[in-house]
Amino acid sequence: MSDIANLFKTLTHGIFVIGVSDGKKQNAFTAAWVMQASFDPLILVLSINPNHSSYTLLKESKSFSVNVLNHRQRDLAAHFGGPASSNKLASVAWHRGIGDLPVLDDALAFIECIFSHETPVGDHMLVVGSVVGGAIIKGGERPLVYGDLGDMDDSAKYYPKAFATLT
Repeated sequence: MSDIANLFKTLTHGIFVIGVSDGKKQNAFTAAWVMQASFDPLILVLSINPNHSSYTLLKESKSFSVNVLNHRQRDLAAHFGGPASSNKLASVAWHRGIGDLPVLDDALAFIECIFSHETPVGDHMLVVGSVVGGAIIKGGERPLVYGDLGDMDDSAKYYPKAFATLT
């Protein structure tokens, strides 16, 4: 990995599995950028590539779940971050949360959100969601963070070789 890719791996943020459902169809994908944006009301922001196979389902469902992974669930992050599949949930224990959203049984915690709006940022969309539920499933665990993945997501190829100089 390049020095710039390693630099960005030091930014501390978790790895999450985002669940989406339109009532008939459920899916989930790995996301490395979710953050709390407001306390009152409780609001989360999620970053997703609009070319991702679950993006349309997220928009149609008007809701999403955020499943927080623990530090030993790197394989689960890889599973949901892999190539598009119509049935990624088939081999994983999960249950339906609010609005039929997928909640992983072995997640550290989950949060359920109602889609509010989105805005484009570079090659991704920022999706804003109002928090409507959630719980800690398995307390006392350290969450999985982005730096734990190494280059599992193959993101190093997207970083520049050097920074532009200030003039």
